[in-house]
Amino acid sequence: MYRLVFTQVLRRFDAEAVHHLTVRALALLSALPLVKRLLHRALAPHDPALRVSAFGVHFPGPLGLAAGFDKDAACAEGAAALGFGHVEVGTITAHGQPGNPRPRLFRLVRERAVVNRMGFNNAGAASAARRLRRVRGVPVVVGVNIGKTKVVPESEAAADYVAGAKELAPLADYLVVNVSSPNTPGLRDLQAVSLLRPLLTAVKEVADGTPRRTPLLVKIAPDLADEDVDAVADLALELGLDGIIATNTTIRHSGETGGLSGRPLKARSLEVLRRLRARVGDRLTLVSVGGVEDVDDVWERLLAGATLVQGYTGWVYGGPLWASHIHRQLSRRIRRHGLTSVTEVIGRTAPGSATAPGPGTRTGTRTGS
Repeated sequence: MYRLVFTQVLRRFDAEAVHHLTVRALALLSALPLVKRLLHRALAPHDPALRVSAFGVHFPGPLGLAAGFDKDAACAEGAAALGFGHVEVGTITAHGQPGNPRPRLFRLVRERAVVNRMGFNNAGAASAARRLRRVRGVPVVVGVNIGKTKVVPESEAAADYVAGAKELAPLADYLVVNVSSPNTPGLRDLQAVSLLRPLLTAVKEVADGTPRRTPLLVKIAPDLADEDVDAVADLALELGLDGIIATNTTIRHSGETGGLSGRPLKARSLEVLRRLRARVGDRLTLVSVGGVEDVDDVWERLLAGATLVQGYTGWVYGGPLWASHIHRQLSRRIRRHGLTSVTEVIGRTAPGSATAPGPGTRTGTRTGS
C-alpha cells in the first residue's frame, strides 16, 4: 500500500515539503498521549531478545532513526512509537540558522537514494533543549547530534561545539559530534586528527561533566581514505570516546550537489564498518548507517560488528512501519538461528570479537529534567 501511495502521490510533491509535513504529523502524534502509547504498544520493539546495551544505555532494539530527519528534536516520541529503537535528533547547531537555499532535497527513486544539501537548518541548541526537557510519554532513547554553526570560522569551531554541548549534553542519552556533513563549508576538514583532537577533547570535557556522564561518539564520512579512518579510530580510543558512527552521506556521485544517502552508499558504509571493527575490536561501540534497507542489511551490519544500526533513506522508501517490520523480522531470525539475544550476533564475522554486553548499564529513558 505504501509503495503505491509513494509512487502515485508522494513522489509528485517536493521532497522537503513532504519531509516537513511528516515531521509535523509525528510531532502531533508525540503530543497525543493515548494514541502514541497505543502505537508504541503495537509497533515498538518489545521482544527481550532484541535488547542491546551500548555505552551504558539500554536500547529496546538495535535499529534507530539516523540524524537528519528530526532536526529540532520535535518528534522523537512519534518515531519511537512507529518502531525505532532509538532516535538521533539533529544535527543541531549552537545558534539557529536557515540552512542552504531551496531546493536542497532530492529523491533518486530509481536508485532508492536521496541527495541533500540542507546545511544544518535548525532553530538552535536552546530551542531543542526546551523540547528535550519535556516529560516523555513513551520510552525512547534520544541521541543528540551536534554540528558547527555555518558562520563560525574554523578557528572558533571547538568553542561553537562546546556551546551546543553545554545546552544539550545534559539532556541527551548520548551525544554525537558531527564533523562529516558535506553541506557546511570546511566542516569535513575537521576530521583531520590535528583539528579533531582539540575539538573532541573540549566536547568530551562537557559530556563527562554532566550528572550522568553523557556518552560521546563521533560521526565520520564514507569518503575518508582508509588510513584516515584508522587515524580517527585510533584517536577515539586515545581520547576514551564511547563510539563511532559510520557513515554520513557521500559526495562521490554525479548529479545534484550535496550528500548522497541510500542504496548506493551500502557497500562503502559496510566496508568502513569492517575496517573500524578490525581496528578497534569491541573497545568502542560502532553504529552503522548508510544504505540500510531491510532486515538483511541490519543482520549483516550486526555480524560485521555494529552494536547499533541506523536508517533514514530506507524509511523514506519503506514506509512508516519500516522499522517495526524490521524489528519483527529480526526477532524471528534470531530464534530461527537458535539464539536467545541479538547480542549473540554482534561481531560474529569479525574474528576475535567479544559479543557480551558490558556491566553497569543504565536505561536510556528519561522522565524529564
